[in-house]
Amino acid sequence: MALAIRDVHEHDLDAVLALNNIAGRSILALDAAQLRYFYEHADYFRVAEIDGQLAGFLIALRDGGDYASPNYRWFSAHYPSFVYIDRIVIANAYRRHGLGRIFYCDVNSFAEVRVPLLTCEVFLEPCDDVVVLFHGTYGFQEVGQQRMGEHGPQVSLLAKDLPSYAFVRDTYLEHSGLPDLPWLAGRGPQFTHGSQARRLPGSGPHE
Repeated sequence: MALAIRDVHEHDLDAVLALNNIAGRSILALDAAQLRYFYEHADYFRVAEIDGQLAGFLIALRDGGDYASPNYRWFSAHYPSFVYIDRIVIANAYRRHGLGRIFYCDVNSFAEVRVPLLTCEVFLEPCDDVVVLFHGTYGFQEVGQQRMGEHGPQVSLLAKDLPSYAFVRDTYLEHSGLPDLPWLAGRGPQFTHGSQARRLPGSGPHE
């Protein structure tokens, strides 16, 4: 089995959209415009390929954007600097391969050299004990709850401290910046963090 985790390409978007919209109740549906917003503005948007087949994806955004998700906005109101995991989707055929943990290790590595906090939310209605346990064992703690709109589900807002960030900040970010190494790089030239972020039509979290 050959596994690759890489930045999304534009030609992946149709497959990503289809995968998102068959994921079930725990993932809010997207349309093409919403997915295009993520392609143009998400700080982290990577896909997993297994033997050349799209097996999953994870989308995350840094603070400072104009993303309309009520959960992203909750974190924006409470924390000055964070990476927010909007959604992670694994194709049914590739579940139980450990891809969730691989993605979380990867986004953790992306976040800890940029911000002090990794955040996300999980639905409590319906509550999935496997998802709650997964996040707890990965170091997330509940920092709040809210209901998504008047009739939306109750969610648990989770955050994970990234203790390595202080070293990176003091040693690199406050001086010459991160070294020019591939594993430290952000997304490609089609993306620039903080540039003319547009509002996402509607609002929607991840899982």
